[in-house]
Amino acid sequence: MPHTTRLLFVAGSARKDSYNKRLAILGAEIANANGIHSSFADLGDYPMPIYDGDLEAAEGPPENARKLKALFEVHHGVFIISPEYNASIPPLLKNALDWVSRIRDRDEPPLAVYKTRVFAIGSASPGAFGGIRGLSVLRQTLELGTGALVLPDQFTVPRADKAFGDNGHLADKKSMELYKTTIEKLARAALIMRGEFSRS
Repeated sequence: MPHTTRLLFVAGSARKDSYNKRLAILGAEIANANGIHSSFADLGDYPMPIYDGDLEAAEGPPENARKLKALFEVHHGVFIISPEYNASIPPLLKNALDWVSRIRDRDEPPLAVYKTRVFAIGSASPGAFGGIRGLSVLRQTLELGTGALVLPDQFTVPRADKAFGDNGHLADKKSMELYKTTIEKLARAALIMRGEFSRS
């Protein structure tokens, strides 16, 4: 389907051999192969100090938080693929989301970058549950914490250490098709939201 919608795939882990990074990169490849302009963002390219209110008051948000927010702004949908850390999400991801939430430009309303695009969430894990416990925390952070619209669909890859083929794709064809379907749903939802905001 031809699209002017742009999707951003964000990995919640910066680890070189992260399964979640592989899944996020694969998601951008699937989207681009199906006519949906997409990019991949590695949070390791946006190092930031741990959020501190005193630091923010003294110096303002770090430049990398502003760069990451700007990257969100040029995409209409954001797919976050995050590992599960002790039934939660990695501090790297939480810290990035927190810093971005603190930035307001000009007369921009609070949390506008979250409230004006659609999010999808997913996870890959060597365990049997595919990181699903961490996704409940990520959903709460986005929906309750920032007011974001998050697709009810979420994509998980259990036994991730055995899930990827030599070509980087998921070895299970049904999983590949489900991932593609979830990506297409995100693109359609982002397109609908864009239409709503263009009429407002």
